[in-house]
Amino acid sequence: MRNGDMRIGPHKLSSNLFLSPLAGYTNLPMRLTVRELGGLGWATTDLVNARSLIERNPLALKLVASCAEDRPLAIQLFGSVPEEMRDAAVICQEIGVQSVDINMGCPVKKVVNIGGGSAMMTELDKTAALVRGMIAAVKIPVTAKMRLGWDDDNLTAPDLARVLEDVGVAAIFVHGRTRAQGFSGTVNLAGIRSVVQAVKTIPVIGNGDVTTPEAALHMFSETGCAGVSIGRGAFYDPWIFRRTEHLLRTGELLPEATFAERIRVLRRHFERYVEFYGEEHGARLFRKVAPWYAKRFGPSKMFKQRIVSITSRTDFDATLAEYLAWRAPFCDEHGESLPKYSPAPMVASFMREPGDADVFARESIPVPKGPVDTW
Repeated sequence: MRNGDMRIGPHKLSSNLFLSPLAGYTNLPMRLTVRELGGLGWATTDLVNARSLIERNPLALKLVASCAEDRPLAIQLFGSVPEEMRDAAVICQEIGVQSVDINMGCPVKKVVNIGGGSAMMTELDKTAALVRGMIAAVKIPVTAKMRLGWDDDNLTAPDLARVLEDVGVAAIFVHGRTRAQGFSGTVNLAGIRSVVQAVKTIPVIGNGDVTTPEAALHMFSETGCAGVSIGRGAFYDPWIFRRTEHLLRTGELLPEATFAERIRVLRRHFERYVEFYGEEHGARLFRKVAPWYAKRFGPSKMFKQRIVSITSRTDFDATLAEYLAWRAPFCDEHGESLPKYSPAPMVASFMREPGDADVFARESIPVPKGPVDTW
């Protein structure tokens, strides 16, 4: 499926590239920052507990906070009580989002233990009834995100996808690992392809280990998926959507962002955190975001040491000013790292060769901490 051909229900997307939910990260500041850089066709909120949303829990309301520029948008819900999931879907529709996404893939115990997340892949009839009730209650599209199955002996994703298509789900997102895998091993592209082949008409969006435009292109070619959803790759390279969309459209791989551009976007991302959460709280929360940017800065030891203690705009500005002065001796006249200090380019797992530097290893891609550490 080419860019421009992608639809979720009645919604025609500008590209077939999606921002995956990452708990604690893909909040409104992050979504706006990535959208501004271009290439993103669709975004989804952090995972939201259906009951918490019904109860108007302040934390849940913060998770679903949005604005006119944050479109198209889906809210991702988890839960196992049909009435709660139905009522939460209605609230999502009232909020004005374009879709509701059901989490059927989260392997975290606090989600699975209540029958949500990956547990929904083990009881197809029960899950189908729950989803049918949600679809009947709202006019906006309902989608589902799943893993390949509970473990290698229970690869239920193709069967579940067929069931969900029959009850009216508008699209399937599939992460190419089982619940038992967590984040170990590599994504099973053949497993994603089996889900693509299991459905008749609805789009299947692949997810997992896409940290470069080339990796996205590889997922498209190996699975036949209609779209690709990117999570952690967007933190190393917030420009990945623009670069991937350009690669798919023209065959040309755009260069990575310059250091000056990375600093510009870092500043804008921080400012959005402060505007959204308040100065002190926003600064504290940004401590876990800034190190993702630093991974592509070249020499950054001083920055990473200082940024984790900021509590204000003043702290942020001072840290950045000190870092730029500290970094200068390692750079050329344009502010770019000299060759011996430059970070190695990201390489997709399928392109790695034995003996590659540590920066190429999967283990160099940290998994965000939080209630959903799987996207």
